[in-house]
Amino acid sequence: MALPHALSSEVVGLRPLGGRIAETRTHAIIKAAQLEVIRVVLRAGEKLRQHDTPGELTVHCIEGEVEFTVGDTPHLLRAGDWLHLAPRAPHALRALADASLLLTICLVPGAN
Repeated sequence: MALPHALSSEVVGLRPLGGRIAETRTHAIIKAAQLEVIRVVLRAGEKLRQHDTPGELTVHCIEGEVEFTVGDTPHLLRAGDWLHLAPRAPHALRALADASLLLTICLVPGAN
């Protein structure tokens, strides 16, 4: 069952999941005309293959540890770390430990 998107002015909890991380799936928090916000949940060893986005994005590591590779350069993200990417920057993720991340994507009208 898909989780409903947050409504304007609705408070959304983004605290670490802790023991609930194993039962939580990646889900969109909002998708609006200019912005998409997603809580990405990865178990240790899970990967997201290399891809890019038309608009800028930010990644905030809420908990856990991931290797976030931009182009050919790996970056270690731990709880509390934040990263900004320019549009079309190729990137991939690999969870080194169970992790949850807050992904914010600036949407580009007409781009896929």
